[in-house]
Amino acid sequence: MTIFRAGSNVAWLSYLLAGHVLLGVYYLVPLTPAGMPIRVVLYCTISMSAAIAVFTGVSRNKPQWRRAWVLLGLSQVVYALADLTFYVSHYVFHFTDYPSFADVLYLSHYPLMVAGVILLIRRRTPGLDLPSLLDAAVLAVVAGMASWLYLIGPQARLTSPALVKFATLLYPMMDLALFVVALRLIFGAGPRPRAFVLLTGNLLMILTADTLYVLQRLDGSYQAGNFLDAIWLSGNLLMGAAALHPTMARLVDRAVVKDAGLSRGRIVALSSAALAAPVLMLVHDVSDSQQDILVIATGSALLSLLIIARLAGLVADQRRLAITDGLTGLHTRRFFEAQLPLEVARARRADGSVAVFIIDVDRFKSINDNYGHPAGDQVLVEVASRLRSASRAGEVLARYGGEEFALLVPDAAPARLSTIANRLRERVAASPIGLSGDIHLSVTVSVGSASFPIHGDGPDELVVIADRALYTAKAAGRNRIAVGPEPLPAVDPDTDGAMAEFLCQVADRVDGWLHRYDHSRSVSRWAGVAAAEFGLDSSTIRIAQLAGRLHDIGKVIIPEVVLTKPGALSDEEWRLLRQHPDFGYRLARMVPGFAGVAHVIRQQHERYDGTGYPDGLVGTDIRAEARILAVCVAWAAMRSHRPHQTAMDENRARRELWNGRGKQFDPDVVDLFLDLHAQSTIGNLRPAGLSVQEAVFPSDWRA
Repeated sequence: MTIFRAGSNVAWLSYLLAGHVLLGVYYLVPLTPAGMPIRVVLYCTISMSAAIAVFTGVSRNKPQWRRAWVLLGLSQVVYALADLTFYVSHYVFHFTDYPSFADVLYLSHYPLMVAGVILLIRRRTPGLDLPSLLDAAVLAVVAGMASWLYLIGPQARLTSPALVKFATLLYPMMDLALFVVALRLIFGAGPRPRAFVLLTGNLLMILTADTLYVLQRLDGSYQAGNFLDAIWLSGNLLMGAAALHPTMARLVDRAVVKDAGLSRGRIVALSSAALAAPVLMLVHDVSDSQQDILVIATGSALLSLLIIARLAGLVADQRRLAITDGLTGLHTRRFFEAQLPLEVARARRADGSVAVFIIDVDRFKSINDNYGHPAGDQVLVEVASRLRSASRAGEVLARYGGEEFALLVPDAAPARLSTIANRLRERVAASPIGLSGDIHLSVTVSVGSASFPIHGDGPDELVVIADRALYTAKAAGRNRIAVGPEPLPAVDPDTDGAMAEFLCQVADRVDGWLHRYDHSRSVSRWAGVAAAEFGLDSSTIRIAQLAGRLHDIGKVIIPEVVLTKPGALSDEEWRLLRQHPDFGYRLARMVPGFAGVAHVIRQQHERYDGTGYPDGLVGTDIRAEARILAVCVAWAAMRSHRPHQTAMDENRARRELWNGRGKQFDPDVVDLFLDLHAQSTIGNLRPAGLSVQEAVFPSDWRA
């Protein structure tokens, strides 16, 4: 019948149901001389059917790697022969000696099954996968202690014949080995389709039945044909169903090892294991038994060491995850920005040097647009790999943004910058990048670099100069390098200024949605005045002005219905709104020479105490222009009517700024702003109506 064809979605279920129907018939047949042969035939048919089902599943489902399944099938063949030998000798010939040839076969099937599961684990999980190994080891130690205390130890102390004792001891020891590899399979990485559940069900049912069998042998209560047959045979049926299930081929797929975090199930299992030793000790104390104290003590010591190792691994993993980009495996931007000041300080003390390289994938947007974001991710992963191979020990390579990377090179003399930058560029462009679907793309990068102390005196300045150099390289035609500072271009409204003017029109449009005043123009003027009073240089003042003028341009991407919503925003709407600094950053980066402006826009909602967004920067890690802009933006927001909030009076707005000192805002900037406001120098919102050029390029920003 077609419904029983292996590989169909119902074959495994039909097999499982038919097998359990036969199992029910098995128990209905009476234990009489006439019924014994029928029971033997039914039992052995079910047992052998599992072996046939395994090889049928391998033939029809065609897993790419068959060795594990072949070993599991062979173990089932040996197991079925053992069943046939045992039940024929027991029921037909009434041979009940223990151990018998059937026990030799039963014990022989364990190494085949253990080897099959081990091969499955090694195929599914490349590498060591230490967290899963430690979790399995913890539970295995507990199982070993319990097995010794209640199965192996009592049997070892019996005065039974040596052959009986040897066979009886081998069963729990083989089961323990199977239990260990079963745990490793369950805790390990890899796909977990229906076939995985069925296979692990087989392992657990066999272990359960074997353990009960040994206990019954120990107290002399075992009778052939009791309820244990149902557990054994159900386990066999699960094995056959696992092989027939269409997902069995996926069990041998290689998995990418991920962080094995402590899920709720793992916490319960490991907590129970940690409590096992004191519970076993308590039971022995209550029973006034002095035996096996050494076993419990040794097991407790091993448990402690394994749990300590697991916790140490978790701490190391959390540290690694905190500084590792999830897609590329490189360091994060936060780690790079934390290391840069340290390297600059070290170079300053040692009268040495340090270089920064900013690398950007050319025309990356077209890759996403033409081939999709998964293809874009593949490109980023491969570019990261090639950049890693081009960097040296002691250098810090990070994913700096979406398609941007950054490299920190200690002790890099200025004369070497071009050589290093070209090495990075050439390594990426060396060969096309292969994508799924037999697609190959020629991918290039542009590189900008700067060196301390030649090109810049501090971390922020180095990044800005390297960023400007990057845009010089891209403007020169891409797949280029540029070294050192380029002058901040004077934006001419008739030439390059057209792009800036367009962004100013975007800012005006956003103002029109949200405000009755020239909000962005006012913020721009205040930021310029405050930056000058703060003692910043002229180029930095200009950046503060331009960032103030364009600080809200990212909101043009936010749906107007969200921006103008009169009531409270939902969590999803807040999540969307909080992306506007990054959107603004990306828009501003389109203007040549606006890299510094873009970074200030991105950091406008960072908080001095580190609880802001999008990067959670703290204190002076936030650019000075952005700390100034944050106060100016907050004042403008408090002093204007918005869809969801009425304007505050001046006294209340001053109190709010004061209360935010050291938390949301730089306290020095707050003090400066409030002093300038008290002098009526800044703080008054201008009505709409200034020209674009006057607002963006004021002839007298102190006015």
